[in-house]
Amino acid sequence: MRIDKYLKNSRIIKRRTAAKEACDQGRIQINGKPAKPGSEVNPGDTVVIGFAAREIKVLVTAVSEHVTKETAESMYKIIP
Repeated sequence: MRIDKYLKNSRIIKRRTAAKEACDQGRIQINGKPAKPGSEVNPGDTVVIGFAAREIKVLVTAVSEHVTKETAESMYKIIP
């Protein structure tokens, strides 16, 4: 699945366009490499998202096309 769509489906970022912009600005990395909006993400990948003053590091546990609000958090695990 594309990283921009994954971030939106998992509800880490609210809108796909915002996820695309974050990728274009170089604020998202997959396994230590800068991600483009079309970069593929798979279970087991580590995604680092840089926000204004902090970073969030998540481990991808599942990739699903259709996700409900309740099951969205099961798509990733936050790494301290």
